[in-house]
Amino acid sequence: MQRYIVGGAVRDRLLGLPVQDRDWVVVGATADQMLAQGFRPVGKDFPVFLHPHTNEEYALARTERKSGRGYHGFTMHASPEVTLEEDLMRRDLTINAIAEDEAGNLIDPYGGRDDLEQRIFRHVSPAFAEDPVRILRVARFAARFTDFTLAPETLALMRRMVADGEVDHLVPERVWQELARGLMEAKPSRMLRMLHECGALARILPELDRLFGVPQPKEYHPEVDTGEHMMLVMDHAAATQQPLAVRWACLMHELGKGDTPADVLPHHYGHEARSEEHARRVSERLRAPSDCRDLAVIFAREHGILHQVEKLRPETIVKVLERSDALRRPERFLLLLDAAACDFYGRPGMEQRPYVRSDRWKAALAAVQTVDAGTIARACDNKADIPQRVHSARVAAVKEAQSSAG
Repeated sequence: MQRYIVGGAVRDRLLGLPVQDRDWVVVGATADQMLAQGFRPVGKDFPVFLHPHTNEEYALARTERKSGRGYHGFTMHASPEVTLEEDLMRRDLTINAIAEDEAGNLIDPYGGRDDLEQRIFRHVSPAFAEDPVRILRVARFAARFTDFTLAPETLALMRRMVADGEVDHLVPERVWQELARGLMEAKPSRMLRMLHECGALARILPELDRLFGVPQPKEYHPEVDTGEHMMLVMDHAAATQQPLAVRWACLMHELGKGDTPADVLPHHYGHEARSEEHARRVSERLRAPSDCRDLAVIFAREHGILHQVEKLRPETIVKVLERSDALRRPERFLLLLDAAACDFYGRPGMEQRPYVRSDRWKAALAAVQTVDAGTIARACDNKADIPQRVHSARVAAVKEAQSSAG
């Protein structure tokens, strides 16, 4: 029985990055031998075990053969006769197909160290094309390792996989998992660009893919189309370490612009309502968590008016706060403002300008929060009057706050 550290742990150590988890592959062993040594089996589909003391994952060396469409269309074979080289050949990228034995010696049959030094993503073998999830993984790696480039032959293979329909068989849960992880990396735009370039974005997120080439209104920066604007917004969200819900809301907030009739471009009249519907449908299609879905829907509907707070009447300000449920969910409203700031800074030349609208919305919310709805309700003889009385008091509070602020 021989044991090797494989995959990301080896890659990250060679890159000088912190190693979070170590995965092992075991050559020359059977499942019964693993159980006899106290390893605990996990899962049903693969021969993977947990170490009795460290809880690290140990997988028997295996080969895989394509037997159907999509992520689950594989027949797996694990036996003591499977070699380390055969196990490494089934992996996605050369930089993930390097092993390290227990003495610290590297086994690198597919040139992974050279590709690490040259900062290249390159597939190990034609078997890469058998698993469409690998397209998402490579794109996610692009968002994490921002100085790597994609080998031309790997891009060509990814495009062929898309053309062959492999991406169409991805299940929503796995698409969401990979997208969410990529959005939380250092530069999400690189993931999205790579998916766009290979054609996969048009299959898994056609609403977003359509934004590339769609012009922005003239009062914005017309040299940056809507797709490029979205890339800038996403990278600002990453640079300011926004949570996933904010990043998802930023990604969804202008999808309606892809539906704008050509004869009214570069204007996008009423796109907020279309964007709201797209944000809801996409979030539900990919089964995004409810906090991500809800923030995306609200931000798609409200982002335009959030940018106009200095022009709004107190009555309108209160209506925005009320329909955004800001009084019951103030923490979510603050996330909306964070998303609005990312949208603001997602345009060239805005980097040094303060986004003062956040402060104005926060001041308005603080003013509205001073209104004691309970006291007003108790003073109302006609209970039907309560909602309007409370609303009027909130408007008065915002007016007074604005007067005090000058």
